[in-house]
Amino acid sequence: MHSVTQPSAHPDTPPYYNTSQSTTQFTTQPNFAHTTPTSATTHTIPNPPTRTHPMVTRSQVGTVKPNPHFHGHTSHTSPISLIPKSPSIALSDPNWQDAMYDEYNALIKNSTWVLVPKPPNVNVVQSMWLFRHKYHVDGSLSRYKARLVANGCSQQFGVDYDDTFSPIVKPATVRTVLSLALSRDWPIHQLDVKNAFLNGDISETAYMYQPPGYANRVGFLSSRCDSSLFIYQHGYEVAHLLIYVDDILNYFLGIFVTRDSTCMFLSQKKYVLELLDKAYMANCNPTRTPVETESKLGPDGDPISDPTLYRSLAGGLQYLTFTRPNISYAVQQVCLHMHDPQEPHLAAIKRVLRYVRGILDFGLQLYASITGSLVAYTDADWAGCPTTGRSTSGYCVFLGDNLLSWSAKRQHTLFRSSVEAEYKGVANVVSETT
Repeated sequence: MHSVTQPSAHPDTPPYYNTSQSTTQFTTQPNFAHTTPTSATTHTIPNPPTRTHPMVTRSQVGTVKPNPHFHGHTSHTSPISLIPKSPSIALSDPNWQDAMYDEYNALIKNSTWVLVPKPPNVNVVQSMWLFRHKYHVDGSLSRYKARLVANGCSQQFGVDYDDTFSPIVKPATVRTVLSLALSRDWPIHQLDVKNAFLNGDISETAYMYQPPGYANRVGFLSSRCDSSLFIYQHGYEVAHLLIYVDDILNYFLGIFVTRDSTCMFLSQKKYVLELLDKAYMANCNPTRTPVETESKLGPDGDPISDPTLYRSLAGGLQYLTFTRPNISYAVQQVCLHMHDPQEPHLAAIKRVLRYVRGILDFGLQLYASITGSLVAYTDADWAGCPTTGRSTSGYCVFLGDNLLSWSAKRQHTLFRSSVEAEYKGVANVVSETT
């Protein structure tokens, strides 16, 4: 692959990029600062009060003695640079400038584009910079992250792309790998890849202004059961790599992981607190159950004022089921009404949030297990939906002593008997374990 450049017909015309992968170009303009004079204010300092006691302090006689408790310690807090609204603003900040350089330099090193003049009658895809802060588990700033991404709204199906792909690892895969690592005493490491190239070279020709890059995965083979699980094997040495977008474990996916020689605990306490803040329920009174046991949700009720918040909270609760199987059914019920949420549905979401408020320190416990057998349980609530008459099936899967996978889901079709509904539930759990 080689590059071809030609001078532009107009000095303001930007170059175009032929990518099987990408490039980026920015120009900066000078920034100007000005000061506004302020009026002076005169203050009269009163005389200090007269000392009437005989005690003499060290400061009065000029003696300065450092406190040994603070010897060798300094306190310095650097202000965090705000997320910029444009590349030009980002380039004026050294922190974001370094983050953009890391991203750009990675594209250069991976040879992700060929520079060519724009051919006639082609679609040139726009791309954009995305900026975010990345934090440690204690809430302190980890680093500044700049990513170069394609602007999908400018792409044409069949011309620039035929399919879309995002590496989202299945929760059951994460729990399975952690369970195996614990049982077999494998080491687990956390790493944050600054620039991940997760896909192979594209065969189609695409033209972009600032396209993202791709690269081959060296030595790792994708698992057949989960496209976000990669396995490397060399002789008797085996490495498993789980990928979730650009965050790969102690604190990952918003989950805090603690481990000792016999067990591992997965906690989403910090995530729960953030979710409660979003719902303005940080100080709500807890409840003992996540759902009403006497009645089921239907479609009736008054429309809520903020459907967007409802959908955001429902999605957040879905993610919380990663370590909370006890709320799976309740969350499934509220998610059924995201298309048209009513007041009773919002009340149901608030009940789930009040329930998790009372179990902040709960999580998922994994143990070192000596058995590797899979055991699955399933059940179905025949014709349980009051609106459609459809059944809800649920299952849970254990690997040895560890609960790895669970689900509560409304079935797609109507069944004439509870036997048919139970059979469908069995088929679902068999599909999950094969």
